[in-house]
Parts: sequence; structure tokens; C-alpha cells
Amino acid sequence: MTISKPYKKFLYFILLLLVLVGACRKDPKQTDSETEKVSSGSSSTIKGFYLVNEGNMGSNKASLDYYDYTTGNYTRNLFGSVNPDVVLGLGDVANDVAIYGAKMYVVINNSNQVEVMNARTAKHIKEISVPNGRYITFYQNKAYITSYEGYVAVADTGTLTVEKTIKVGRQPEQLAVVNQKLYVANSGGYDPANYEHTVSVINLSTQTVTKTIDVAINLDKVVADKYGDIYVTSRGNYYDISPKLFVIDTQNDVVKKQFDIAAGGLTINQDIAYLYTSSYNYNTGNSTITYRMLNVKDETLLNQSFITDGTDQQIKTPYGIAVDPVSLDVYVTDARDYVSSGILYCFDKTGKKKWSVTTGDIPAHFAFLY
Repeated sequence: MTISKPYKKFLYFILLLLVLVGACRKDPKQTDSETEKVSSGSSSTIKGFYLVNEGNMGSNKASLDYYDYTTGNYTRNLFGSVNPDVVLGLGDVANDVAIYGAKMYVVINNSNQVEVMNARTAKHIKEISVPNGRYITFYQNKAYITSYEGYVAVADTGTLTVEKTIKVGRQPEQLAVVNQKLYVANSGGYDPANYEHTVSVINLSTQTVTKTIDVAINLDKVVADKYGDIYVTSRGNYYDISPKLFVIDTQNDVVKKQFDIAAGGLTINQDIAYLYTSSYNYNTGNSTITYRMLNVKDETLLNQSFITDGTDQQIKTPYGIAVDPVSLDVYVTDARDYVSSGILYCFDKTGKKKWSVTTGDIPAHFAFLY
């Protein structure tokens, strides 16, 4: 078949156009942040939540993710994307996150600082210097930050400067405010042969330690319920002393109850405490993981798990937990092997998995944005 000259010219024109389009086309642009659609939001009062990924010590890979309830989008490494001029990013080992007023605070343990940013935009505001910081809480425009140096740093939330330090026990961990008192769990984690075993009680009016409560060795979590009690976890010594969970009456500042369970992660919403038991014994080489619920009103363990569809068998290393107070969705993070990306799981209030998404390295701590 003979092709006419006009048709040859037309084919040549189409071929040239395809070549030009191919030459001009670029590969998708890679950025530090990545957004993934995981689910639609469902809360009218909560806008979303931030998830802090700790990152391994020395790797400078702490990162901040955000889940937007309105769009259902999950964005990884938001801080790095919003703050490209912050040379070292979020820093080395992010140990806690909390929102107070219009600001968000992330305690960066190995970078010896608290990163302060705008709670709605994650834009950097300032850094507060706190060596070996661990956890943070707030009371009347003051931020209280535990330092493994053996004290609580008191920072003004207006000036964002440390005004005072309050000496407590060795290597203090989490802390909570109840009845104008601050309760601080002391671990002594740097000295396994001589663990600490007390909770320091600080009068927030005078900012002085008024009492130490003898509880158990190697204390870690401190979570308050709405009835004036605090729940304190002991990690034991990983050999012959088992982990336990204690209830302290803050009216009298005494231990009122003990549960012989390991609470590796613990959060309380209304009358229910959600916890996962994660313990390792060096003598046996065995690690046990279960998911439990506890009624804090009558202080009884419930004979049920908050994961009911078998997904718990997929979670290798539970590392963080949070509960949406409106929808009662439960969020559990999986640190997996501690060196690669983690996974965030969302379960509805019946314990069924709704979705999961890849996070940064060692996902751990949550802060809901209202």
C-alpha cells in the first residue's frame, strides 16, 4: 500500500510530538514527607493526631507523623517537610510529645532539648535545653520535664526558658499531675544493680518535693484516672523480679492496690485502662505479649482484649498506645525490629482492625489535636 505524502507528514508530526513529550516528562519529585490516604475521619472535635517516632539512638532519625481526621491522610516526616532549614531535623531519640495551648512540645532525649513548635502547623518556634529529657506534662502555664540527670525541669510556656529544677530520684521517667501535686516515677535505670523504687511527690504551689512513696523497682509509666488515683508501672529487673502495675491513692499518697501484670504500654480513657503486657526474661529467654483492659472505677482486670480479630498475632513489638476519646478507636504501634519503619494499627471500639499504615522508625508517642 502506498502512503500519500500528506499522510506521511502527519505521521512525522505525531512521532515528533511524542518524542518531545517524552523528553519533557520528569520522574515524580521525591520529598522528605510522604502522604498516604488511609481512612476518612469521623470526629467533630478532634482534628487529628501527631505520632512521634523515636528513631534509634545515634541515628538522628526522630520524626513526626500526622494523621488528618478531615481528609483521612497520613503524612510521614511532617516536621522535616515544614522545617527544611532546621539542619538536624527533629533530632536524636524523641521520647515524648504533648500539646499545651497553641504549642506542641517534643522531648528529644539524646539531643538534650525540647523542640517547641506551632501545634497546628508543626512550624519550629524554639528549643528548650534539657539534658537527657524523658517526659513532659503541664500545670498553670508551666512545663514540667523529667531529666535523667535526676531532676524535673520547670519551664515557662510563655518565655520557653527553664526557670528552676527540682531534684527527685535517679533517672526519673513519666510524670502526672493530680490534685495540685506532681507525681514522678523514678527508675534508677542506669544502675540495674541498684534500681530506684520510689515515686516523688511535688507540691506544685511550692515546687518542692513533699514526699517519696516506696513502690517497686525500675518504675516507668505514670497515668492518672478521673477518680484521683494514679497507675504506676514497674518493669522489674528482667530476671527474678517480675513487672507489676500499682495503684496509688493521691489523697493519702499510698499504694492501695497491686496487679501482677507487666504494663509495657498504658493509657486510660474514662473508666477503662488499655494496656499491653510486654515483658522479657533473660533467664528463660521468653517474651510474653498480651492485650488487656482494666476497669479503673472498680479496679478490676477485665477478661477481654481490646483486639478481637486476631490482628494481635501480626504485631511483633508493641511500642505505643492511644485511644480516641470520642470514637474510642484504639491505636497501637509496632516497632518491629527497631531498625526499620514501624506500623500503626487502628482498631474500632469492638476490637476490629480498621486500617494500618507505615510509620517512621520506632513509632511511640501520640498527641491529639483538638
